[in-house]
Amino acid sequence: RDFNERCAQCSEVNWGLTDGGGYYCRSCHNVIERTREVVNTDFIANSRVQTISKDSKKQEKSEGGSEWYICEGFQLVLKKQVEALEALGVHPQMKDEILCNFWRCYLQKSKQAYCKRPAAETVKTLSVCESSTDVDSDPERPSILHLLSLSESEGDLQTDCSSFASSVSKVSESTSVYSGSVDGSLYLMKNQKEKLRMTMPMTLSFCYMALLWMREPITLSEFLRFVVEGHIPYLNVFEHFPEKMKLCGLDLKIFCVESWPVYEEVFNKMHELAAYLDLPRFPDITESCFLHPDMLCMKYLMEANLPDELHNWTCRVVKKIGIGEVDFLTLMPGNKSTRKVKYDVLAAAVIIVVLKLLFLLDDRYEWLLSEFAEERNKNNTEGGPYFEFKRWYEVVKHSLDVKQKKLDEERAKYLWRCEKPLFYSVKKKSKVLKRRQMVVSLQNQFGKLSGSVQRAKKPNPSSFQLSWSEENADGSCFHGHSLKGVLQEKCGLLTARNPDYWLCTVKLCNEKLCGHLAHYREVEFPQSYHFVLGLFSFLLRIQPSYIHDEVCMIEHKLFNKKLYKKLKYNAVLRK
Repeated sequence: RDFNERCAQCSEVNWGLTDGGGYYCRSCHNVIERTREVVNTDFIANSRVQTISKDSKKQEKSEGGSEWYICEGFQLVLKKQVEALEALGVHPQMKDEILCNFWRCYLQKSKQAYCKRPAAETVKTLSVCESSTDVDSDPERPSILHLLSLSESEGDLQTDCSSFASSVSKVSESTSVYSGSVDGSLYLMKNQKEKLRMTMPMTLSFCYMALLWMREPITLSEFLRFVVEGHIPYLNVFEHFPEKMKLCGLDLKIFCVESWPVYEEVFNKMHELAAYLDLPRFPDITESCFLHPDMLCMKYLMEANLPDELHNWTCRVVKKIGIGEVDFLTLMPGNKSTRKVKYDVLAAAVIIVVLKLLFLLDDRYEWLLSEFAEERNKNNTEGGPYFEFKRWYEVVKHSLDVKQKKLDEERAKYLWRCEKPLFYSVKKKSKVLKRRQMVVSLQNQFGKLSGSVQRAKKPNPSSFQLSWSEENADGSCFHGHSLKGVLQEKCGLLTARNPDYWLCTVKLCNEKLCGHLAHYREVEFPQSYHFVLGLFSFLLRIQPSYIHDEVCMIEHKLFNKKLYKKLKYNAVLRK
């Protein structure tokens, strides 16, 4: 009663006190930093309790665990992921300002917090009705990112107790038997078609959305690769949960991940999230940004061990078809007229189109050019060596095969079972730990007998999976090689010697209906094209068909006028 300031969030004067003497708004559940200076410890008999206190017996249950909600579990996951990104060099502003606000907005939109009736309070109220006397609930439960304060006002508790009393037994059984969290069983049962339900892949979508807003120099493919390599918590992330947050039943179904993150799923969910949250236009992607095609083409040319001179050609293609424009690259949530840009896939597709322009990649012309360049390099004593496609193919293929084999072995040997054993009873804790210790001991003994090498320490994350040095004496680095063998000067401009070009497809499919702009079948395309596609598929860790889609899109933008004339001519002939 002595505190009459208006709430900064809802402008109401309706304050309650937490156990710690802090103030919280009963209307919108906003918790402020101010605390009560004088605490009256006198007890007046038969008076109504104004503060909501903890039920230690109920909170500890019989397992030593505390009450927690599913959204708090996801908060902890997001916290661990963003801290890992900060360790990789991401600006701290991403956690404190960007991701924090995105998460708050999501909780408010999904009515889980920051609203008059948080959805999770229904479950909490039912448990309050089930309890006996003056002990209600805790308005200041431990919140992982300090964003939630799921509390109840005095009047609301009376209303909920009378309206939901008939459902107490059903909900109490479902929340205690089938899950360790308060709302775990109801989380998967209730119909949430009208809103995005939080899942583990969506935590990655949240992080990537924040990275994109910050314009950090991390692409989605690189971000997911860091996740798979274990640099960012995702697989078995519940190992980081506090001991009091017990997971069992449906909680494990929600937080346990038994599959690798999928590029398309994370990408599409990110766009759905941005539209669902009604986010404004994202910061502009300009030429100086890392996500601009010119920048990313330079990175992938280096990683693919291709000549530096190809960058001039990629820049020309980007400028020619307008995919380097700010409006094309910048995300505008909810705008269905604009195409969703996959920055890394787009840059890889530009490089492939340039290689087709210069080398044709038809399993014939590129080998003829290689023979010509090989002869010139034997007699050439001045300047840099001519680029040999055949030699480049042999060097890159060998390195790619080694990396691919290593990756396949690591994925095959990956233990999906977490190292930290899960136990839900204090009585069974010693038995579970002893059994786990026995399993580890047996694994080590069989490993020594079979001669298998112990897993090495996790290497430091790197932006490059394939590295090439010009200092190598074996000539395996092609960065400084010249393209003179495939170019000719015409009207003061360098053009390709061969004027021919073959299209991947003449007509694009409807992406909304088919899921792809074009269909990719390996047997229908030259092996050289398939190899280049496979190279960038490995670097980006996505299916070759998605890169093939972007190649077809770029080709149709590049040859739009010629294609239109050809299709119009064919239509006239049919008539």
